[in-house]
Amino acid sequence: MTQLAIDTPAAGMPTLPAAAGAAPRVIGLDVAMGTTGIAGAGWTDHVRAKGQSQHSRFEQQLTGIGDHIRHADLVVIEGAAYAKNNQGADALAGMRWMVRHDLWRRRIPYVVVTPHQRMIYAVGTAAPKDTDGKRLRGDALKGALRDAVTETYGIHTEGVARYDEADAYVLMAMGAHWLGWPLAVVGDDRRRALDSVRWPDRATVVTR
Repeated sequence: MTQLAIDTPAAGMPTLPAAAGAAPRVIGLDVAMGTTGIAGAGWTDHVRAKGQSQHSRFEQQLTGIGDHIRHADLVVIEGAAYAKNNQGADALAGMRWMVRHDLWRRRIPYVVVTPHQRMIYAVGTAAPKDTDGKRLRGDALKGALRDAVTETYGIHTEGVARYDEADAYVLMAMGAHWLGWPLAVVGDDRRRALDSVRWPDRATVVTR
């Protein structure tokens, strides 16, 4: 589990005027069958399922995720990358919908953010490039987002779930920003990602 030792925003980051009232509890989820990244303001964690069957992994993921979301005011979930050729896509889609259904059952508002929207908020573009102008892919692309989380929020994720936790942190930060509690100053090139997200009714979230 990665945790910031001081209150957000991160050390060295410009402070922003706080919205009225207490900060809402926003949780980011990068849902997966194997390792789900989870984040809240100032911390990251993950659930790692090791069951022998899909049903056992479903159960481990739902139980672990449930421990983190039970008191949330808003949960931000990463959506599917539809262009990705993934043999486990059917099971992953089922996993994501079970998480959404659990949130619905708990009456916790949630929103789905696409990978492109998440990347834009993290680095300013959905297709970052290296110094040679070549589009980043694979671990290099994941690493760029992870580095952005460290630079922007002072959160450095490590271990096998480092990329998943970094993704979850960006998702959470997007939700906090939309609610009027940005965790750091971000430029217009990044903030524009919020405009294309289909957010829930704000009153439903802030009155919880």
